[in-house]
This record gives sequence, C-alpha cells and structure tokens, in this order.
Amino acid sequence: MAALGRGRRAFLQASLAAGAWAALPARLRASEPPARRFRTVLIGCGWWGGNILREAMASRACEIVGLCDVDARQFPATLQRVQEGTGDVPRLYKDYRELLAETKPEIAIVATPDHWHALPTIAAVRAGAHVYVEKPIAHTVREGRAMVRAAEAAGRVVQVGTHRRISPHNLSARDFIRRGGIGDIGSVRCFVNSGGGPDRLLPTRDIPPELDWDFWCGPAPLRPYNGGDPRELRGAWSGAIHPRGFRNYLDYANGTLGDWGIHWLDQVRWITGEDQPDQIFSTGGRPIAGPAVLTPEAQTADAPDHQIATYRFPRFTVTWEHRRFGGNGAFQGESVGCHFHGTKGILHLGWRDGWVFYPSDPKATIVREAAQLGQPDGQNIRELWADFLEAIRTGRKPVCDLADLHVSSNLALLGMVSLRCGRSLAWDGGRERVVGDDAANALLGRPYRAGWEFPQG
Repeated sequence: MAALGRGRRAFLQASLAAGAWAALPARLRASEPPARRFRTVLIGCGWWGGNILREAMASRACEIVGLCDVDARQFPATLQRVQEGTGDVPRLYKDYRELLAETKPEIAIVATPDHWHALPTIAAVRAGAHVYVEKPIAHTVREGRAMVRAAEAAGRVVQVGTHRRISPHNLSARDFIRRGGIGDIGSVRCFVNSGGGPDRLLPTRDIPPELDWDFWCGPAPLRPYNGGDPRELRGAWSGAIHPRGFRNYLDYANGTLGDWGIHWLDQVRWITGEDQPDQIFSTGGRPIAGPAVLTPEAQTADAPDHQIATYRFPRFTVTWEHRRFGGNGAFQGESVGCHFHGTKGILHLGWRDGWVFYPSDPKATIVREAAQLGQPDGQNIRELWADFLEAIRTGRKPVCDLADLHVSSNLALLGMVSLRCGRSLAWDGGRERVVGDDAANALLGRPYRAGWEFPQG
C-alpha cells in the first residue's frame, strides 16, 4: 500500500472516532441532514486545504471519504476536525491515484502546491469527480490547457479557488465600475507590497520519516529538503520549501505574481470583460533578497523580491507590481489590490479594507464599501463552495470556471516567462503561443522528472 499502513490507519481512525457525534457543532446538529451528500476527498491536507475542507463540511452536502497527503504529519489534526465536525471516518492515503481508485469520489478538492495541481485534477475528472482546485490552476500554460481539455472531455465541473469573484465588496465594485461610476478606464495598477529583507540561507535537513519528499517534488525537480515540522509552523512561514514556503521556489510555483497576481489580474478581466493582452513585458530581481543559492548543503528561495509586469489590452494597459521590502505607508489605502484609473476618478479595490472611490472632482464625495469576509481565514470560501455545489446540481458553469481562470492564470505565468526571457512577448491568445519566439514558447511547459508523464489533456 502506498496509502498509510492499514494497521496505523485503523488505529488513527478508531482512536478519534469515539464521541465524534457528541462533539458535532450545534449549528450542524440542529436540522436534518440533506437528502444528498457527495462523496468528497481532500488532496493536500495542509493549512489552506483545511480552510476549504471546513466549508465543505459546513455545507452539510459532503461526506468526507478520503484524505490524501505525502506528509503523514498532516493527518491527525485534519482527521480529528472531520470526525468532530461530521462524524465521517475518511480513509487516509499518500498516493492520490489510490485515493481516487478506492474511494470513487464525486468531489475532489486539490489544495496541493502549484506544481501538483495538474496531475490530480486531470486524474480526478477522468475518474468522474468534480473538482475544486486552488489557484493558479497550474505551474505552466500547457499544464493548464491540458486540465481544461480533460475537464471538458469528462464533462465535469471544475471550480478554481479565486474566491474574490464572489466576495460581496468585489461584486459591488464590479457593479459600480460597470455602471460607469469611474468613467472610461485608461489604465489599471495591480499591486501587493509588503516588508521583508534578505532571504535566509537554510541548511539541508534530514527528511522526516513521515514525509515522502521524492513524491512531494513529484514531476518537478528534486531539490534538497530544508523544511520544518508543519505542526510547529502552522500559520507561519519559515522560508523553507515545506510547509507553506514553496511559492518562493520557482521549481514549484511562480513567486508573488503566481500567488497574489492571479487574484488581481483576474479581477481586471472579470470586472472589465477584457479577455487577453497582446503584449506582455516584465522585469524584476532580487537586490534585497540577495542572490539565489542552491547547493547540496544549503539553499535560499529564488523568486524575485520585486517585479513589475505590463499587459497591453485592447482598451487599456494593466501593470502589476510587488515588492517584499520598503514598507507600505507611501500610498492611499491598504497595500494590496487594484487601482482602476478612470476619467471620473480612481477606485481602489482592496482586500480587508473593501473598496474606495476617489473622485476627480474635489467637491464630490468619496465613496466607500466595507468588506464582508468569512472567518477565520478572511476570505469568502463558503460562498464559492456554495456556488460550486449549485453548479454541480444544475449543470451550469461555476463562477470561477476552469477555462476562464486558465486565461487569468496565464497572465501571471506569462509575466514570469517574460522575466525569465528578459524581453517583451507578443501573445497570440487564440493559439496560446508567443509570436516568433521559440525560446519563450519552450517555457510555456517544462519536461517532467523521470517517472512522471506530462499531461496531454
């Protein structure tokens, strides 16, 4: 078995089962269970996967039948939350392929690091499951396209975790802009700026016996392990690849642009109705974080500590910028979001602070809308999960449909391709090709490590 040993798995399941129904929250015990519960599995049992799973359980429409992670240290806390929240006793697996074959889920949550989004999603839809997958949908453009093809061929609903499309203040900002509240849009500035300093040089450490590090790296390059104990690091980032630091290691993700940029670049497309740019240019580097280091003995992260990307759309220009140094006090509003620059003024669409419209007319009133975010994560996953279930039940597309979010993910991925190439890209969105640039097109995918096959979709 690549899943946990049957003896250990049975012990964990039995030891936490007693009293589970007694601990069921009153709000879930108060009414009759729904007539229909979907067999649901979670692939990736870390911090963010736990946030999504919490909302799946709260919906009362999901029977949690399986948990999958290559790090067995993630299981006890997750299993306990499931049993105390629902009374379900999910089976535990290391290999997502065995999970899908044995549990036969109707819904799969894919909450893995970015380099592990494509293969489990494709396998899940082919196995008949609908999928909720985290953003950005893939590590490369070609992986994303393979995911879209597989989902369409299987006729499955795939929701992407870009929950800002369903956040109340984002919806009202969209309505305000579409009603002409800011006039004609000339440009949009998307940004995430935070403090920071030099990256830590972290030593190579012994791989914990509970972690299959080779499987964690999977189709991506096999780097030395520099992680910590997820039980000690939950809610914090140590700079190590695992857990939670992977986004700043480009073998496994695409830095801040891939993490935060996908949210705000998608907001631009979603609000304005623009589809794809025809020109992308990006520049950046690591002057504060310092040169990237990778030796058998020690390593640092290698993502840029600052980056600027420019996207030329037919009606306006969009810029992205982030930095991990310099503080945040130099601009109006919180240091995250979008500034929509219109002929009537500027609208700052943010996260925790909602949105604010600053009119060009000095006599006009500033307009504000507060955020309405779910807790404890400060997001709106619950609303997005409800939309996902409704899409499954009715057959309509979800609000964050995979095919549409593939285009938004591509914006972030293409910014990284331009950065790596050091030049502007002429983008043919219909063919998903960089015009006249073989070297850039080679970076739209990447070879998988031996033992793994690149998905054909």
